[in-house]
Amino acid sequence: MNYSLSDVEARVLGALVEKEITTPEYYPLSLNALVNACNQKSNRDPVMALDEDAVRSAIRTLNDIGFTRFASSADSRVGKYEHRLNETFNFHRHEIAILCVLLLRGPQTPGELRTRTERMYAFEDLESVHNALNLLAKREPPLVKVLSRQPGTKESRYVQLLSDVAETNTAQGESVSESLAPRTDRLGAMEAEIRQLRDDVSALQEQFAQFRKQFE
Repeated sequence: MNYSLSDVEARVLGALVEKEITTPEYYPLSLNALVNACNQKSNRDPVMALDEDAVRSAIRTLNDIGFTRFASSADSRVGKYEHRLNETFNFHRHEIAILCVLLLRGPQTPGELRTRTERMYAFEDLESVHNALNLLAKREPPLVKVLSRQPGTKESRYVQLLSDVAETNTAQGESVSESLAPRTDRLGAMEAEIRQLRDDVSALQEQFAQFRKQFE
């Protein structure tokens, strides 16, 4: 099955997954909170500037597919939304953490995934990241695939398949098992970790700002 999510739909879905894991006390999300989550400057690539209409339209499509649903309770005055990926795919925690980062940040190397999933799932080593990628790639239909290695790089990148992916970027004749061999680039991993730390600080600042707004 080809889901063919748009960039906005992928961002909305990824934001819901992320917030369920990292800030469960504020989940499910109101429309306003979901817009803010989609437009975060941290842990997002590219950074977007979506309005409520765009997010609402994306939610309607995701609801139709069965990936999200309206989740307001009887004591809530504001409509809220939640994702249904765990119900749809019966994910393990490490699988959904990988998929979430790919939805929010585009193609990633295993080293980048290990660093950027840390707030959602702590992978012990790169081999455990490879194992999670392998599980996602072997699903029917596959949910990730490897892209051809870019010149001058030591690690292949992986992309989620809930969205459309240009076939010209796909590694030709490269099997998932072959491409999942451990290939570490220590300098690249360190740089990714530094970027993640900066992103985490920005995310905390944004969460604190949103928390203060509740009392203004």
